Amino acid sequence: MSERGYLMESEAEAIRLDVKTDGRTVEKHARWAGLRHGMRAADLGCGSGKTTFHLNRLVQPSGQTIGADIAAQRIDYARAHYRAPGLEFFIKDIRTPLDELGRFDFIWVRFVLEYYRAQSFDLTRHLTRSLTPGGTMCLIDLDCNCLRFYGFPPRLERAVHHIMARLEERLNFDPYVGVKLYSYLYDLEFEDIRVMVAPHNLIYKTFKENEKFNWKKKAEIAARKSGYGFDEYPGGYKEFLAELDAACSDPRTFTYTPLVVCRGCLPRQITGNG
Repeated sequence: MSERGYLMESEAEAIRLDVKTDGRTVEKHARWAGLRHGMRAADLGCGSGKTTFHLNRLVQPSGQTIGADIAAQRIDYARAHYRAPGLEFFIKDIRTPLDELGRFDFIWVRFVLEYYRAQSFDLTRHLTRSLTPGGTMCLIDLDCNCLRFYGFPPRLERAVHHIMARLEERLNFDPYVGVKLYSYLYDLEFEDIRVMVAPHNLIYKTFKENEKFNWKKKAEIAARKSGYGFDEYPGGYKEFLAELDAACSDPRTFTYTPLVVCRGCLPRQITGNG
C-alpha cells in the first residue's frame, strides 16, 4: 500500500492472505499482547478477515471487533467467509482519518507497515489517535523478509536479494521494518512496551502446500512488479520461477524469517508525541 498502490494486489490476494494465516498463532500473539474479552478491537489492514475473526473470538462475550481494509474485494471476501457476533468489516484506507470508526481499546497492525517504508512511523502515529487512553497498540511485522535462507543456488540467491532491493527502491517496501517497531512505540511514548521475537515461515525438509502457494504468489506478483530483469536467467522470469520451485522442493533448503511482535500501552495522559 505505497503511494503506487498495494504491492501484492491481485484478484487472488484475499485467498493468499487466508491460506497463509494461522488462526492459532494469531490468538496466541493477541493474548500475549493483552487482548481479552469485553474489549473493542480493530484489525487495521485486515485483508481476508481471517485474522479479524480470530481476534474477535478473544473479545467475546460482549466485545466488538472492526476489520478495515482498502480493497473492496477483500472486504467482500471477509464478509462472505467470516461472520460472528460483534464482528464488522469496513472498506477504509487506514491512511485517512478514522474518526467514523470510533476509538479502540486494542489496535492490531499485522503485516501492514512493511508496505510503507517511507511512512511507517507516521502511519503508526496516525493510527495511535484511534486508541483510547490506556489502550494497547500491537505492531507485528517481519525482519529480513524472505532473505533468511540457505541452500538456494547462487544465482537464485542473488536474484532474490536484487528483487528485494528493487522493491525497496521502487515500491516503498520495507523488508526490515520488524526491527524498527520497538522504536516507533518508544518514540510515541507508549508505556509497558514488550517485544516477542519468533520464527516465521520456518521451513525445512518439505514446504507445506500453503507455504508453497504463498511463496509462488509472492514470486508471481512481487518479483514481476519489482522491475527486475532476471538477466542471469537465459529463460527469463519463467526459468527463475522454475528454479525457485525446485529450491522450495529440495529437502536440504532451510528458510525462516524473524517475526517481531511489539506491544505497548498508550499513556492515560498524552504528552507531546501522540
